[in-house]
Amino acid sequence: MKKTLMLTFVLAAQGLSCTADNPGAEKPTATGDAGGATAGGGAGGNGGGAATGGAGDGGGATSGGAGDGGGATSGGAGSGGGAASGGAGGGGGSGDANASTGPCDLYESGGTPCVAAHSTVRALFGAYAGKLYQVRRASDNATKDISVLKAGGPADSAPQDAFCAGTSCVITVLYDQSGHGNDLWYQGSDVVPGSPRSSPAKATTESLQVSGSKVYSLYINPGNSYWRDGHTTGVPTGSAPEGLYMVTSGIHVNGGCCFDYGNSETTRKADRAGAMDAINFSKQCWFGGCSGTGPWVQADLEWGLFPGGSSSWNPNQKALPHKYVTAILKNDGTTRFALKGGNAQSGSLTKLYEGSLPPNYSPMKKQGAIVLGSGGDCCKPDGGANDSAGTFYEGAIAAGYPNDATEDALQNNIIAAGYE
Repeated sequence: MKKTLMLTFVLAAQGLSCTADNPGAEKPTATGDAGGATAGGGAGGNGGGAATGGAGDGGGATSGGAGDGGGATSGGAGSGGGAASGGAGGGGGSGDANASTGPCDLYESGGTPCVAAHSTVRALFGAYAGKLYQVRRASDNATKDISVLKAGGPADSAPQDAFCAGTSCVITVLYDQSGHGNDLWYQGSDVVPGSPRSSPAKATTESLQVSGSKVYSLYINPGNSYWRDGHTTGVPTGSAPEGLYMVTSGIHVNGGCCFDYGNSETTRKADRAGAMDAINFSKQCWFGGCSGTGPWVQADLEWGLFPGGSSSWNPNQKALPHKYVTAILKNDGTTRFALKGGNAQSGSLTKLYEGSLPPNYSPMKKQGAIVLGSGGDCCKPDGGANDSAGTFYEGAIAAGYPNDATEDALQNNIIAAGYE
């Protein structure tokens, strides 16, 4: 990306790319890379596990998940506007506090229902008692679904530990908890074919505690990425408003393109300004002029990572090097968008930006795919591989423009989940 102060369609016409799919494009400035992506051609498959093998990617045992626990109690916002709770509380949450209400219950109560909800660590609805993700082991290519311990609770990691004992495992798919079927398969699978350098993430790189239980993260390294075409299954398209959040890591990050979660191209190409609407969390300084080394919450709107309403550096941006980070993006699709971030263990959210969309990005032209771990123009069979590193614990996409009260309640809920 040429480092001009304003992004223009002239530059866009040159086909500048956010991934190794376009090795001739000038890359954005990377600051303080941790784990280092290769600037030119993407890293080799770092996730282990063959992309093909004995078992088909769609197969495997289903654990089913524990069925105890009742329905969710709405708890959060009234139908008119956001959650009843004010600013985020301090102090790390613990145990099963707020277990009967999940993040997507709060979005629903605020009038902005989740159309996609993904996590390897917990249920995102109070009533959800199903599967979270699937692992595949190297010894025989068998697969197993990992579910929650109870409705609204954390992941049940014991079956994974038993299944993967004496061998290695990868995460092949993150299941959508929203009921829309927006499951995220790894790029390079039978379901989402990818480049030879694309592979699934290792399943046991990082364990942590959520609600007092051992769980595993989705630990993305260069070469790992997940994707779904959701344009017919509820994901907002065109100029429709949407809100997004994820819990990620401020420690396992780099400056490679592009650790994203959100709305992306169905073509897996860098099609045009506004074709994406995804949270980016990284040390990337796309347009130059950044203050510090990050990592920052930015908006990947295609043809650039935006720290605010233009290619100029946003002085209200704030590095978030916390162990666990809440990252939020919302976009009304026509006039404004907002970025927020905070410590996922304590404290309130910081509003990093809320204002006009960048020039040439109104109206938005979202295509309705979902990407996790890479930019939107990654990782086609004839293309490159993801260059970024990052960690994904949970996240969701909501239809509509969530209000601040809903997002404050969301932060409270994340803290109460007790990330340790």
